[in-house]
Amino acid sequence: MKTQQEIDNDRIALAIEFLIKNYQKQPKLWEVAEHVHLSQYHFQRMFHEWVGITPKQFAQYLSVEHAKKVLKETRIKLFEVADEVGLSTTSRLHDLFVNIEGMTPGEYKNGGESLTINYSFADTPFGAVIIGSTEKGVCHMTFADEGEQGALDRMKMAFPNASYRQFLDRNQQNALFVFTQDWSKLDEIKLHLKGTAFQLKVWETLLQVPSGGLTTYADLALKSGHGGAQRAVGTALGNNPVVFLIPCHRVIQASGIIGNYRYGEERKNAIIGWEAAKR
Repeated sequence: MKTQQEIDNDRIALAIEFLIKNYQKQPKLWEVAEHVHLSQYHFQRMFHEWVGITPKQFAQYLSVEHAKKVLKETRIKLFEVADEVGLSTTSRLHDLFVNIEGMTPGEYKNGGESLTINYSFADTPFGAVIIGSTEKGVCHMTFADEGEQGALDRMKMAFPNASYRQFLDRNQQNALFVFTQDWSKLDEIKLHLKGTAFQLKVWETLLQVPSGGLTTYADLALKSGHGGAQRAVGTALGNNPVVFLIPCHRVIQASGIIGNYRYGEERKNAIIGWEAAKR
C-alpha cells in the first residue's frame, strides 16, 4: 500500500503531466485540480509546497517562448566568458563549486576493483535517488524508479568489481543538500567520475550553465571544443552518471522545445520549472 507522500507525489506528477500537455491552453486552476481529484485549495497548496510556485507560473515556464528567452540569455552569458580563461576542473553549479576528478585508467578498466563505494538512498522533490561515493567524491547518482534493489544492481553494473557498503558519508550529504538549496551547509561538492576524456569535457562544460539557465546540443558541442558533434554530445549526456549535479536536464532543442530526458520528459519539465522558480 502506498504512503500518503507517495500518493501526493503521484498527484503532483499527474498534474505536471497535464500542464505539460495543455500549457498552450493555459488551463484554469480548477481544471488541473479536478484532473487530480483534489479541491482547488488543497491542490494549490500541495503544488506550491512541492514545486515552489503556482501551477499557473509553472505552465508559463513550460512555454516555448519562455524557453527561447532563457536560452538566449544563457547563451550570451556562456559566450561572454573570456577565451583565455577556458575550462578548469572546478566549475560553478548553482552557488557552489563542483570539482570533477576523472577515474584513473586502472579504475576505469577494471570495473572499480580497487574502489570502496558507500551508497545510500534519499527522497528528492523529483523522486527517490540512489547515491554512491568513493573517498574522492560522488561517483553515481540516479533516480531509483525501479526500487532500491534494482537501483543498486544498476550501480553495481557500472562498478562490478568494487566493494560496497550502505553508509551515508560527507560527500553524499553535500550532494544531497542541493535539493534543499541550503548552500550555507555545504562544502565543495566533489565528483569522482568514470568517463572518457570527451565525456568529462562535455560534463565540465555543462556545469557552466547556471541554475535556471538552458543551452542547446549545438552550443554545448561548440563550447566544449567539438563543434558539430551534437550527436556525440547527446550520447555523453545519456551516459551522465550523476543526475542533477551534472545538469543534463538544462539541454534542450534550439527551437525551445524541451525534448527527451533519460528519466522522463515530465521529470525534466518539473526540474526546469523548479529551477526557474529559484532564479
